[in-house]
Amino acid sequence: MLPSSTSPAPLTWRDVIYYAKYGNPEPYRRVDKTDDEWRQLLTPAQYHVTREQGTESPYRNAYCRSYEPGVYVCIGCGSPLFNATEKYHAISGWPAFTQPVAKGAVKYAFDDSHHMQRLEARCNVCDAHLGHVFPDGPAPAGLRYCINSESLRRVDDKEDKKE
Repeated sequence: MLPSSTSPAPLTWRDVIYYAKYGNPEPYRRVDKTDDEWRQLLTPAQYHVTREQGTESPYRNAYCRSYEPGVYVCIGCGSPLFNATEKYHAISGWPAFTQPVAKGAVKYAFDDSHHMQRLEARCNVCDAHLGHVFPDGPAPAGLRYCINSESLRRVDDKEDKKE
């Protein structure tokens, strides 16, 4: 049995595989927009990453080397995704996190594109492509969420409390 979303236990690789294979937790809300609405809301780079499953250039992105406190939210719908306290330097070229803010924040899907087998990470609220998750992160859970900066917006603690 999987831990509940209120459990303090971190997600594990086994949890991620389970969600990708059998279904993700229900999101707390849904945001659905037309393709034209997404194009109006997002920059061309953000649209490419989040709606066309693109990848930004490594190392030359906004949050690769940024470690300010706060919460990283989805660029499309503003849903909280990752806490800055879970961010670490993975030397991958993209922002890396060990855990999402909640078990239902991110949804998972198998991704066999580009002749690779990976697990895609998406916003569970608006289905924005975020990046991928790998089982080579630090202890205790061993997860590495390799996330495109174009899919995120960092809000500091003061701004987060206003919203």
